[in-house]
Amino acid sequence: DLVESEAKELGLSNVRMPSGAGHDAGLLSHSYPTSMIFVPSIEGRSHSPEEMTREKDIENGANLLLNCILTLSQTC
Repeated sequence: DLVESEAKELGLSNVRMPSGAGHDAGLLSHSYPTSMIFVPSIEGRSHSPEEMTREKDIENGANLLLNCILTLSQTC
């Protein structure tokens, strides 16, 4: 919910996407609320030598993460 609302604030599109990826978020999700921010890869290529992401998409993802951290820091 936080990631979605912060994405909206930044004017970014978002899609709620369940992930079976074995990231730390999956391990911690049993004890803590978790979320992952994915940025689009060109032509959808992932985990391959051809994987490439536009700098603007990386910047948008980083800004989204920053906004989420800043919002969370105000609730602590």
